[in-house]
Amino acid sequence: MAARIFCLLPLAFLFILANSQGQKNISLTDTLTPTSKSSWLSPSGVFAFGFYQRGNGYYVGIFLPGTPSKTVVWTCNRDDPPLPSNSTLRFDGSGKIVLSSAQAPDTYVATPSGTTASATMLDSGNFVLYNSNQEVIWQSFDTPTDTILGGQRLPAKQELQRELHSSASVTDPSTGLFLAIMQLDGVLALYPNGKPFTPEYGYWDSGTPNNGQDVTLHLENDGFLYLLKPPGIYLANFTSQGLPKEDMIYLARIDPDGIFRLYSYNITRNDDLFVKWHEPIDICSPIGLCGLNRFCVNNGQDYACQCLPGFVPVEDGNGAAGCNSTITAESCKNAAASYDMQLVRTIWKDATYSALTSLTRDGCLEECRQDCNCEAVTYNASQSCNKQNLPLTFGGRDPDGNSQLYVKVGHAGPQDGGRNGSEQKHTRRDILIAVGSLIAFAIVMLAVSVIIVHRNRFWVYERSPKEGFLTTIEDVAPTSYTFEDLKKVTGNFSEEIGRGAFGTVYKGTLMKNEHSSKAVAVKKLKEISSDGEREFLAEVKTIGKTHHRNLVRLLGYCHDGENRLLVYEYMSNGSLADVLFKAEHQASWDVKMRIAQNVARGLLYLHEECETQIIHCDIKPQNILIDDNMQAKIADFGLSKLLKPDQTNTTTMIRGTRGYVAPEWHKQLPVTVNADTYSFGVVLLEIICGRRCVDSSLPEEEAILEDWVYHCFQAGELDKLVHYQTIDQKQLERMIKVALLCIQEEPALRPSMRKVLLMLEGTVDVPIPPCLTSFLSVI
Repeated sequence: MAARIFCLLPLAFLFILANSQGQKNISLTDTLTPTSKSSWLSPSGVFAFGFYQRGNGYYVGIFLPGTPSKTVVWTCNRDDPPLPSNSTLRFDGSGKIVLSSAQAPDTYVATPSGTTASATMLDSGNFVLYNSNQEVIWQSFDTPTDTILGGQRLPAKQELQRELHSSASVTDPSTGLFLAIMQLDGVLALYPNGKPFTPEYGYWDSGTPNNGQDVTLHLENDGFLYLLKPPGIYLANFTSQGLPKEDMIYLARIDPDGIFRLYSYNITRNDDLFVKWHEPIDICSPIGLCGLNRFCVNNGQDYACQCLPGFVPVEDGNGAAGCNSTITAESCKNAAASYDMQLVRTIWKDATYSALTSLTRDGCLEECRQDCNCEAVTYNASQSCNKQNLPLTFGGRDPDGNSQLYVKVGHAGPQDGGRNGSEQKHTRRDILIAVGSLIAFAIVMLAVSVIIVHRNRFWVYERSPKEGFLTTIEDVAPTSYTFEDLKKVTGNFSEEIGRGAFGTVYKGTLMKNEHSSKAVAVKKLKEISSDGEREFLAEVKTIGKTHHRNLVRLLGYCHDGENRLLVYEYMSNGSLADVLFKAEHQASWDVKMRIAQNVARGLLYLHEECETQIIHCDIKPQNILIDDNMQAKIADFGLSKLLKPDQTNTTTMIRGTRGYVAPEWHKQLPVTVNADTYSFGVVLLEIICGRRCVDSSLPEEEAILEDWVYHCFQAGELDKLVHYQTIDQKQLERMIKVALLCIQEEPALRPSMRKVLLMLEGTVDVPIPPCLTSFLSVI
């Protein structure tokens, strides 16, 4: 072992020498922009720190400018929206690196622990800030994203960053579906992002358990990738060591497909990266690589995501988007028995909602045909028949070919085989008579069992993999919980954090793994509409498939007896109502403008970009929640269909809240996404003015916000609306005009949310709004 350590000493010396020779200070007065000087290069020019382009936007990060695609090895604020071309990067007075643009408030790229005296982009790929004593006070190597470079380490210690998160795709650097983690027991493991670190979800690990948190993943400059435990114990050598080559660098990355790869790059040829090593070997191993109702097929060096029979892709060319069944609830009710059950030898995460025993295979398939809630069923040799709830997740080919999953697919055509319909009927009647005496008793017993099961409402629910650890499946599908599960999570519903038209919200805690937990919000719904079970599950599926940074994420649900509950991510800063109307939570103008854009992006997704168009019907500050980064997320979308017809906040059949509902609700006209645009316009006025839309404590001319705003707009007195704060007048006027366009009485005159967002961002000009027609008299 000592010899091995001795062999590494020349490598360490070469690394230190390279760093000392490759240091070149950056002027702290220098500024970067995407369209002029866009980056600071390392002395050799191999690495660059600054702006890089993806699509029509820009990000800030470290990349290899010589590669054809400018390979990125580190990205700052990767989950923020792409930056516009007018962004700038500069040092402030204390040496922090500030990112500025006209469309968003300033953010920090690097926040050193002291005052910066110098900065450099090293030839190692590390961007470093130093104080006046040449001590490192910030470096990019401490906060890796999806990649580590030669000379970089990934430690297992809990207080340090020990995870690498894949990118969403090769063109989208935001956080993707997978992660690599150095676990506290000394194991390097790969998991789907957001899943508990348990064997059920891990799809590869280093096989080095029980070694403690002193273990570190090392990548040397010669491409030697290994796990080391002090004082020099090699736990795993993934590659062999050699001598560093001046024209070669190495990087290890968790890729968007969930595979952990080691790449080499020849800096003299400026070609693309070359794969030296990867795990796992089977490219279909990553759990959740393909979306809902889709399974992975290995095509050698590549993979394909294949839909279940009778299903169609949600989005062509995007395997992670999943597939939808072509069978509708209505068509099933009309002709359940005419559906075929097709065998697919694949393996999935168990989604059993009803388990039957002592059935023949044909009997099991017939049970599923007759049950419109059953869209797939598994059957095994022990005569166990398990009805499956869609969506199915974590699909892959069964290597042994023993798994029997039957999927309900389209109508089975006539199987005449050369005989006419009357001959088929005659044959079937003879068969039934011949076997009737043998199966009559079994049918009677089955019927009795079904009645008993139905009367006692005995259902089998999916449970978490380990007793005592409730978990979430955030990126794939909402998790099903029992009512007792959620009683434990919420401490018997002891901490109420909200109440509204849809129900009461309680704070709870879910255990992610043995070492960490996460806060959640559990909403107990009021009575839902008479369609009940299937409508609730259908809405959960719809809401569960919506994934956007400005929508509150649905993590799970409870469909237990008459209990209907939904489990959401917890939002630590309350609602927009708190931010606007409580003095202790007042936000700055820039933060409020960012919140307005967040809400617009969320609505745009609901209206135009998600699989099923959703009209929210109740946009108001109480339904816009704020996370710990002051980002706004829309809540309660998709729930209005679940309510009983009389369960509203007004005395009419109107959906929504007084003051925010669009005029067409009162006129009993068809309601479209433009109703949400109207509500957004009212909320935007509240954001701008920092007050409620109706306030009877104010003078009569100011009590109705929309009338007061339009009066000030016509009179050129917009300063009154913001209490004469120092605000950019052009921006204030633009915001006011956008809001007035949104609250036009005629729906056709309101802009789409896509146009609204462009106007808020300043990308397109805002026209002069038409005269408002007050509608308050009929409310």
